[in-house]
Amino acid sequence: MYDILFWFFSIAMLVCGLLVIANRNPVASALFLVLLFVFLAGLFVLLEAFFIAAIQVLVYAGAIMVLFLFVIMLLDIKASERRKFRALGVVGGIAVAVAFVWELVIILTRPLKPLATGGDELSGGLEQVVKPLFANYMLPFEVTALLLLVAMIGVVLLSKRELK
Repeated sequence: MYDILFWFFSIAMLVCGLLVIANRNPVASALFLVLLFVFLAGLFVLLEAFFIAAIQVLVYAGAIMVLFLFVIMLLDIKASERRKFRALGVVGGIAVAVAFVWELVIILTRPLKPLATGGDELSGGLEQVVKPLFANYMLPFEVTALLLLVAMIGVVLLSKRELK
């Protein structure tokens, strides 16, 4: 059953990733990205990493994607602007695709190495995850929150300027 669920979540993630890239509507792309995050959380559940799965759904699919959707809807991209193909964008997309295929070939041609056996360094619970985050990395979290707030205020001001 685990193999079937793994393949289901993996293929669904690939399909959602392709739909994020191929879709011309930014709101639909963001919603496919939310669905991709949900399928990724399903993979984390299969790995019995329930905390990471819950954080994946709550933080990424919930909070950050709501912020992205808010920004996309405030920008109000015109349909005519979305349909234009720019030569630099097409060349950049092809370059990224070629680089991805090249890296994939490099990874797949190397022999597989066995994973290290789990020891004490791999064990831990919620306390071992949360304590370093809030003790050692509190400043980066606050700076990130401040940057997101400034970006959201900037989008609101830019959209209000266009309305006048």
